[in-house]
Amino acid sequence: MRLALFDLDNTLLAGDSDHAWGEFLCRRGIVDATRYRARNDAFYQDYLAGQLDVLAYQNFCQELLGRSEMAQLEEWHRQFMAEFIEPIVLAKGEALVRQHHEAGDRVVIITATNRFITGPIATRLGVDTLLATECEMLDGRYTGRLTDIPCFQEGKVTRIERWLAETGQSLDDSYFYSDSRNDLPLLERVSHPVAVDPDPILREIAQARGWKILSLR
Repeated sequence: MRLALFDLDNTLLAGDSDHAWGEFLCRRGIVDATRYRARNDAFYQDYLAGQLDVLAYQNFCQELLGRSEMAQLEEWHRQFMAEFIEPIVLAKGEALVRQHHEAGDRVVIITATNRFITGPIATRLGVDTLLATECEMLDGRYTGRLTDIPCFQEGKVTRIERWLAETGQSLDDSYFYSDSRNDLPLLERVSHPVAVDPDPILREIAQARGWKILSLR
């Protein structure tokens, strides 16, 4: 079965779900808005520049998970989906996912954003297979700590290679759709790399290498 891999943020969504979750927390007064927004914005700028310290970022964004009850987190996430995610779901992205499903391909979302945030989004997009940065759980609740290799930059390659070995899948004739220079390691591994509304660095590389450039906006 041919694989169609998709980045999530700024690819299938017209925005970044990780950053948007932080903004949701600020607007709801769940966190100290001034301090949290400043750090959240700084991390996001580092990500855009390809300079994110992913471990520091995960420590920052998962801390709330560790001190919140699951029922409360689930309620917040339902509100977050309605208020922040539904408005940025890209219709052309949904259509492209359906196109790959109808072609008999296996669709996978592979994202640096953690599973708590992205699990319901993948379900909303009709994608069953999600590779994401993982949140440690103990006795049915989050600990607030990262577990496993962050699904970021080279980590995406490590995580997909492990998944391929576990499932018997292959990258032969595979697609990967992404907007970000951070995904170059995986874009270079697939048969059909596609730059989707790419950042300036990825656009320049895609043009130089003759990769397809696509807009879903």
